[in-house]
Parts: sequence; structure tokens; C-alpha cells
Amino acid sequence: MLRQICMLFCLFLATVSSSATKPDGSQRQKYKHGVNYIYRIYLSDKKESPYSLAHPSRFLSHRSLARRKRQHLELDSTDLPVSPRYIRQIEKAEGVSVIGQSRWQNTLLVRVKDTTQLHTLDQLPFVTKRKQVWLSPDSITQTAERVKHLDRFDEHDHIPTRKYGRSHEQIRLLQGQRLHDIDMKGAGMMIAIIDGGFRNVDRIPAFQRTDIRGFKDFVCPPSPSVFAETDHGTKVLSAMALNEPFYYVGSAPKSAYWLLRSEDQQTEQEVEEDYWVMAAEFADSVGCDLINSSLGYNEYDHASMSHPLWHLNGHTAFISQAASMLVNKGIILINSAGNSGMGPWKKITVPADAENILTVGAVTPDAPYRIAPFSSIGPSQDGRVKPDVVAVGAPAFLVNGRGNIMQDMGTSFAAPIVCGLAACLWEALPEKTAKEIIELIRISSNNYEHPDNIYGYGIPKFWRAYMLGKANANAR
Repeated sequence: MLRQICMLFCLFLATVSSSATKPDGSQRQKYKHGVNYIYRIYLSDKKESPYSLAHPSRFLSHRSLARRKRQHLELDSTDLPVSPRYIRQIEKAEGVSVIGQSRWQNTLLVRVKDTTQLHTLDQLPFVTKRKQVWLSPDSITQTAERVKHLDRFDEHDHIPTRKYGRSHEQIRLLQGQRLHDIDMKGAGMMIAIIDGGFRNVDRIPAFQRTDIRGFKDFVCPPSPSVFAETDHGTKVLSAMALNEPFYYVGSAPKSAYWLLRSEDQQTEQEVEEDYWVMAAEFADSVGCDLINSSLGYNEYDHASMSHPLWHLNGHTAFISQAASMLVNKGIILINSAGNSGMGPWKKITVPADAENILTVGAVTPDAPYRIAPFSSIGPSQDGRVKPDVVAVGAPAFLVNGRGNIMQDMGTSFAAPIVCGLAACLWEALPEKTAKEIIELIRISSNNYEHPDNIYGYGIPKFWRAYMLGKANANAR
């Protein structure tokens, strides 16, 4: 009985946030920058710009263009950067500073100390509307904090009879080891992780062999270091990237990674959707093939920014509009479903409602692999199956910011297990498009014939997906 109570308490804690863990509110400090605001400015077009679709290498990398060419995807106007002339005109307005942009949505983020300073922008012919997405808080909790880390794993975590060590069950359940056995471990694939921080990834020895291509912070103001922020992203990365045989092996140990911070832990406001979109567009521009996003939003600090249920249609929330575009850029998005199943919301969060992505719920690590009570449910408000698939996340084994192998709860940690194996599958079937890989994963799942709003299509079987993909290719 006591064990059941403890377990339920742990599950309850897991429902507190559907995104990266927020600070607990202790040791709050007065916000030192005074009252200021961030607005999203919507623009009408991209005229008078030096950029053109005839010369895409000016704004997209060779790798990004090659990914599109391989999938026979055409560039369009959404790929063009925001007009630099429009940016210069907006920056001429007194007290207005441009802090970000979205080329896909043709929007700018501007910061002001006085909302009357925005009246000048309202008169510009290319500005169609504006929306407040951030208001400075009265106080904040400092989140950037370095902690000590271990130089090696605990010997108790060494399992000489299991090559995957502690991650054995979460990989085996999805048949991931069978892809690895034919040396499909994500080589040649590039994965972006959009998260809240990657504490000590730059210092923990086990990550030193990970192919990290770079990192970038999209939050304003940026953190002193993404490696001092929350270890939520550290745990997510570990589920894919680590390669420590007999201790811990991730789902895509040979993939390359970009570490992107979009989650502002000091507040919970709609601007984080803009930061996320900026990160996704950056991932596209540098040529990433997949994005793992263990983030989700529905309720913000200010009620006017929060999402009602009817927004969960893949095309209303700003973040979901962008997420639904990713597959047409040739990118697979794997997003956690959210941890709201035991709360009043219960449903998936944005951008888990997006179209043509894989939304991942969490199940227990032991047969019969039941859904975690906290795992958010579907369907989307327009009737699509959500979550798409489920994986181990109640709990999953991970490596935290102190370098310990540990267990943690959340759909946040089911998603990267799927993401890494999706990279391995795509490595094995390089002729497939992002849409085709997503569909193969759904078809391979054990609930595909009878999908529901709890398990979705069920537990994906990646070896089966590979065999189906090979059979389809041979039949052409």
C-alpha cells in the first residue's frame, strides 16, 4: 500500500508541468529591468528584400537544401527571410528594439518599455497587427546554476549481461536494438533538441564523445550559459546520444546534435512559442533532419494568452502553425504529448496537436505496458489520432545534470527514445521522405488497426517499420 501511495505521489509531481521543469519559486528576486513588454508584429509581405528563391544558399545551408532536394520539396515564400528593409523601418521607431523574427510566419518580436511607442508601428503600411506575448514579471528566480558532476558512472549501474545497461528495456520494447544490430545507429542524421537547458553537457565525460554540432539560445535575454540551465535537456539528450556500453546506450548514439534553448524558466508566457518557432527555423536552416521537442503549452501566467481546448487543431496556436509546416520542409518533429492526464486539462498541449508530426505519450516499462496516468490524451480538436505513439516514460532511465544514471517520469522522456530510433530508421531507409517515415512508424505500431485517444497507434516496432519500408521499396 505504501509503495502505491509513493508511486501515485511521484506521478502527481510529474503532472505539474508539461514543459521543462520550472523553478520552485524559492529565493525570488525583483526583476531588475523594470516594466517592459514584448509584442509579436505581423507583417503583410516580404517586398523590397534582397533575398530571392533563385539564390537560396544566401539563407539556407547546403545541407538544408540537400534535404529538401532529396525529398523533392520545393522552396516557397515562407522560406524567405523577413524583409530587412521592414526591420530597419521598425527599428527607427523610438524605444523599439527587434529581438527576433520568424520567416515562416513573417513576424517580428519587438521589445518596448512603453506601449505608446508601438503607435508608430501601427502606421506602417506593412504592419497588419500586433499581439502582446510577454510582460515583465515583478520578480524572478535565477535559473542558471552550475552544479557538481560525477566523473564516471556508479559501478552499480554496470550490467555486464546487458550491452544497453540501464536503457535496455526502453530500447528493446521498440525493437531498437535490432536496428542497432545492423549498424543503424543514426549515423549521418542530425537532430535538433529544443528544450530549456542542458546542464553540464559540456562537462560530463559521458557526453564528450557525443557529436554536438553547436548550441544556441533564443530566449531574451539569453542565459549566461545553456549548460548552466535546467538539466531537462540533458536528460533528453542522454536518451538518444549516450554510448556507454553496459551502463547506458541511447537510441541514436551516432547521430549529430544541435542543442537549442527556447524555454524561459523564469516565466511562462506566449513568447516561448515565438522562441520555439525561431529555434525550429534555425534547425531547418542548418540542415537538421529531425527535431525533438519535449515541450508543451496550454496555460500561461496571464490568462489572456492561454489556449482553450478549441485551439488544439494544429493550425491555431502560433507554435502549432509552425510545427505543422515542418514536414513540408523535410523535417520530422517528435513532440511529447504532455503530462496533464491527471489534471483538469487532461488533453495534449501545443504543439503536440500539430499535423504530420509524431506526438508521443508515456507507458510503464514493464508488461503489459500500461499508459502512464499523467500522459496527456487526444484526440486533436479536429479529430486526428493523438497521441500518435507511446514509449517508455513512467519511468525512463536517463542521465541527469550531475552525471547520474537515474529514473524520471514524463512524456518528455518517451519522446527522445522514439526520436532517436526514427533517426536510425531514416538512416536505414534514406530514400524515404519525412512523411513516409512518420507513416511507417505509425503503421508498425501495435494498436494501428484500432487507434484510440489514450495509446494512439500504440507502441511502435522499429524493426517492423524497417521491414515494411524495405518491402515497399522492393515492390516499386
